[in-house]
Amino acid sequence: MSPTDTGVLDTLGMFDAAFGLPDQMAAAVELASSVDGLPDASAVTSILVLGMGGSGISGDIMALVASEHGRVPVEVSRHYELPSHVGPHTLVMAVSFSGDTEETVVAAEAAVAAGAPVVAVTTGGALGDLVSEAGGGVCGLPKGIPLPRAALGAVGLTPVVLATRLGLLNDTAAAVDAAIEAVAGRLGANAGASGDTDNEARTLARHIERTQPIIYGGGRTGELAAYRWKGQVNENAKAPAYWGSVPEVCHNEICAWGQHGDVTRQVNDMVYLRHDGEHPNVSRRFDFLAQITAEVVAEIFEVRAKGDGSLANFYDLAAFGDLVSLWMAAEAGVDPGPIPAISDLKAYLAG
Repeated sequence: MSPTDTGVLDTLGMFDAAFGLPDQMAAAVELASSVDGLPDASAVTSILVLGMGGSGISGDIMALVASEHGRVPVEVSRHYELPSHVGPHTLVMAVSFSGDTEETVVAAEAAVAAGAPVVAVTTGGALGDLVSEAGGGVCGLPKGIPLPRAALGAVGLTPVVLATRLGLLNDTAAAVDAAIEAVAGRLGANAGASGDTDNEARTLARHIERTQPIIYGGGRTGELAAYRWKGQVNENAKAPAYWGSVPEVCHNEICAWGQHGDVTRQVNDMVYLRHDGEHPNVSRRFDFLAQITAEVVAEIFEVRAKGDGSLANFYDLAAFGDLVSLWMAAEAGVDPGPIPAISDLKAYLAG
């Protein structure tokens, strides 16, 4: 039973989209595996992924996969401007769910002008038209996704499959299959919450819903998951949240804990996102962080990834975080779909 069947406010179907993530991932892989018109990548020596917001994380996922399967370096840009080195030897992958993301379209125009081979991952819009007219490749996304932040499977896996087809990543099929399997298992274990029934995701949401959670992730996998959690809490629950990466926080933020503990105990919970691929010293740093923060935050919670490999670990943590953020919204009586602040910003910029 969907939570929305029991009166949870969710006008855009965000819960249904979250539980449909494994099907979305599989559909995206199928689309990307069969799309025609991809550019020649035989002279490509690097990849640049363009994107913002829910689409922008696609570049981070590509970089994560490339750290284990890459044949060329991957760079991510969330800016109007292109790096100066972009040219015929850089494959530019422009990702925009709507196809009308201003920063991505402007940067893609610059990439076309620089003579770079360009692939668009989009549902259409100005980006699709631009890249198609320039002779680049255009790969669509599965139907029925309500919003960009609900498209994590599609925008994350599509560039990975395309880059693999172009010979820029070593075989990623097993990693992709493991990610889909991990997400299906995590969501299946959390599918029972409805009405007054709890599961792991809803229980955690009830603990942190009235605080400002600080989410720490370890290594590349954990930091990317923490970044995703923070954004989902912001957009879905309309609540403040903060994220950090271990070991980086141990070189700066660690110094802040201990001051004003009487305040932080009332305001902050901590969530540690852990996985079996952590460097041993990252694990030790988490232990030390727990020691020094235990008395100055309300509670510390640990979520450990399931699945085989970095991509599976990331998607497992991200899928769980999506559910937590949605249950935070439900507990607060907030509709997770609409984002009026961003709509207001767009109207302001257009005025």
